[in-house]
Amino acid sequence: MVRIVLDAGHGGKDPGAVANGLKEKDLTLSIVKHIGRLLSEYEGVEVHYTRTDDRFLELSERAAIANKLNADYFISVHINAGGGTGFESYIYNGNVSSATIAYQNVIHEEIMKAIGDVRDRGKKRANYAVLRETKMPAILTENLFIDNPNDAAKLKSEQFLLQVAYGHVIGLEKAFGLKKKTKPQPQQKTSTGKLYRVQVGAFSDRKNAEKLAEELKKKGYPVYIVG
Repeated sequence: MVRIVLDAGHGGKDPGAVANGLKEKDLTLSIVKHIGRLLSEYEGVEVHYTRTDDRFLELSERAAIANKLNADYFISVHINAGGGTGFESYIYNGNVSSATIAYQNVIHEEIMKAIGDVRDRGKKRANYAVLRETKMPAILTENLFIDNPNDAAKLKSEQFLLQVAYGHVIGLEKAFGLKKKTKPQPQQKTSTGKLYRVQVGAFSDRKNAEKLAEELKKKGYPVYIVG
């Protein structure tokens, strides 16, 4: 079982970055929910969220949720701002495990593949609280710039947000060796060789029987009148 905690950045009284009619807190929640839904298609994955609605959480609370769950991985999803463009990811700039670095390499690459013609701003390290205070491998993704008109146009598309989520999920699939659930095959019914007849009405007047027979013949049914 792989236990993953999904953290939608900001929320409640903290909208995060706001520009071009968008709020970071709304976009991050949408992406995280897409990630969770897609992960439900995999075997042996337990998904938890720091928030599933528009509520405020301190950064330390987010890390504490993951630590209490003894999670295997923590993903914090954000939208960038500051006049740039493109995608970048972060891990803690202190001592981290080799797994933390390996997971960032894989997930970063898969997100870039999924979102297409977007500038790759690189794999970075920073002293962010949710990366510093979590006790398991963790990553923070910055998914385009809300204050860049071209990036914002993409972020307004639910299909693009789904692509962002898909990149996160394929990255997790490859990093943790996840397998899709097998769908049950429909059972094939075997023929017994028996034929069953269906009687469509009984008439005292043969002309009425013939009239119905003609209508059924026009529709391609074999018809017999039994008197």
